Amino acid sequence: MIPQTFKEVIDLGDGREISIETGKLAKQAHGSVVVQMGNAMLLCTVVSSYKESTMDFFPLTVDYREKFAAAGRYPGGFFKREARPSDGEVLTMRIVDRVLRPLFPSDYRTETQVMIQLMSHDEEVMPDALAGLAASAAIQLSDIPFETAISEARVARIDGEFVINPSRSQLQDSDIDMIIGASSDSVMMVEGEMKEISEEEMAEAIQFAHEHIKKQIDAQLRLAEAFGKKPVREYATAEEKEDIEKKVRDAAYDKIYEIAKGGHGKKERSEAFYAVKDEVLALFSEEELEENEKLIKKYYSKTEKEAVRELTLAEGIRLDGRKTDEIRPIWCETDYLPSVHGSAIFTRGETQALATVTLGTSREANTIDMPTHQGEETFYLHYNFPPFCTGEAYPIRGTSRREIGHGNLAQRALKGMIPENNPYTVRIVSEVLESNGSSSMATVCAGTMAMMDAGVKMKKPVSGIAMGLISDGERHAVLSDILGDEDHLGDMDFKVTGTADGITACQMDIKVKGLPYEILVKALKQARAGRLHILEKLTDTIAEPNENVKAHAPKIITRRIPNEFIGALIGPGGKVIQELQKTTGCEIVINEDPVTEEGIVEILGTKQEGIDKVLAKIDSITFKPEKGSVYEVKVIKVLDFGAVVEYVDAPGNEVLLHISELAWERTDNVTDILNIGDVIDVKYFGVDPKTRKEKVSRKALLEKPEGYQARPPRDNDRNDRGRDNRGSRDNRGRDDRRGRDNKDRRNND
Repeated sequence: MIPQTFKEVIDLGDGREISIETGKLAKQAHGSVVVQMGNAMLLCTVVSSYKESTMDFFPLTVDYREKFAAAGRYPGGFFKREARPSDGEVLTMRIVDRVLRPLFPSDYRTETQVMIQLMSHDEEVMPDALAGLAASAAIQLSDIPFETAISEARVARIDGEFVINPSRSQLQDSDIDMIIGASSDSVMMVEGEMKEISEEEMAEAIQFAHEHIKKQIDAQLRLAEAFGKKPVREYATAEEKEDIEKKVRDAAYDKIYEIAKGGHGKKERSEAFYAVKDEVLALFSEEELEENEKLIKKYYSKTEKEAVRELTLAEGIRLDGRKTDEIRPIWCETDYLPSVHGSAIFTRGETQALATVTLGTSREANTIDMPTHQGEETFYLHYNFPPFCTGEAYPIRGTSRREIGHGNLAQRALKGMIPENNPYTVRIVSEVLESNGSSSMATVCAGTMAMMDAGVKMKKPVSGIAMGLISDGERHAVLSDILGDEDHLGDMDFKVTGTADGITACQMDIKVKGLPYEILVKALKQARAGRLHILEKLTDTIAEPNENVKAHAPKIITRRIPNEFIGALIGPGGKVIQELQKTTGCEIVINEDPVTEEGIVEILGTKQEGIDKVLAKIDSITFKPEKGSVYEVKVIKVLDFGAVVEYVDAPGNEVLLHISELAWERTDNVTDILNIGDVIDVKYFGVDPKTRKEKVSRKALLEKPEGYQARPPRDNDRNDRGRDNRGSRDNRGRDDRRGRDNKDRRNND
């Protein structure tokens, strides 16, 4: 039986379409859709258990995978099977998760899994921009409680015109690359990178994407209606007891308010809040605690949130005593680690990042091998968030999704400031040593200074700031440089990075519905003021990139050589290049330019002497003497008929100096004029047409002796040449004939 399918089509307005289809695949899932754009096809399924979890949080898993078969490729590795997700897949998971998670009921505690799989790939389609649409469409077809449909879209700007869901090739010509997640009435998530755009331009890009997202949401709702909207399942809602809530609020609100108003540090503030919490718990008997402890703690957390938010809205005072637009104290230091290629410390309040820079050749580039994208990154950043930075102790089990996401944001913030002619592969590692808000922005600041310390010629320094928002619908406060608690208790986490001239990257999560664009623009402009303040602190510490790399850091020289010399430089079985690396202590990497087919030789070494030796060898191998030029040569071998000499400027390039070219006078022995080790000048005559060998001459540089007469050239007349030859041949012939005559006579006898 052919299953009944339901399909909706979204017109992008430029001839392209996105279709959403259900009813054919994965029907045992609670919701299942296939989203198609061009030849790209995503299968998304959602399943939520009917058994309530015992966890005190919502156990949501968003999984995004790109199948290698979708692009007609094999997975790398020995087993030829997809394994753990790549960084690119993890980033897509985070983008979808951040929009979906706040829209599930706060008291929903059921294991829920959203799985998105790329089943067919199209080179002209970037599938990550379709993942949010697929996830929301699948949820709309299920009975899972969910507040409102959402979607996501990528926006680019090419030649001043906005483009929705561009291809990867189009992004090369774009100055904006942002993914926006939104419902019909609210923007909820923004993430992307830009080429120094203004705050107003960013707001325009968000609005453009939001209009397209509304069309995608309408299509989801039409599909759900046609398929048959399922009634929302019932689930065990959280127990509420108004009397306990009032008791907790009456006991704790004023105390929390006063503590929050005191402007304490993180540790002192946390200890004071814990003391109030203990006092509240002490108001209840053991029996009450046994029955309602979770509920009491929940009401305390709610009271704490309300008190802190009210303090900021009513008095404009924040947890640490700052005003809404005030930045925490900053101190910076560069060149902190003596052995690394570049280092910097950035400390802002109770957040601290130590960044290191390592310089290498193209061999150290980060390889990207995904079904949808292959390539190399010559600039990349790794972000580490160890437990001690928040005063905690827990096992470290690999790189977390959060670390991948924060590192990617910092990388996107900085990569546009790496010059195109930078010869190095640059790796930044950020170690977060303290954390109390916006450690990713501290990473951007520390990374900027570390690169300048390393001598990387950044176009412009970059700084970053995390903005927050507290709003009750009528009142709002935009917060600059938020604390960790303000992120947790607030309505927005908006990270913005940029130079003095514009924004380079952003990441925004909005928890409040219907955020007006006016507030968004206000937040962006306030962020600009904060960014410039932080940028000034960076440039006060290190104003310009260091002129040179550090003495112990490798210097890199790049040389281009004609394609025909690549093999000679490598040598048979790599003998030449390996020996060269061994004797000079340099690392040598040879790549081929895909356009010109020239060899690009990268020489990386700490000692100039070694680099010079490699350059000399390259010059020697690629040396081509010019006809008519004079060169200095050294005698390396003496033969009966001449001397083997090598060019002083190109050791290893040898040529025969024939004995007849030593002097104008007749020379019987080469050693009468030259000996091994002698250095002389010779003139280069190119390739001799008779011998087909290169010809050089010493005598051409000497004055002719008085009365010198050159031997007359051979007469090239055919008869004369024949007569001479014939004479010699006649002598040989007569001898031969005489022998044959005698033999004949003996036979006759």
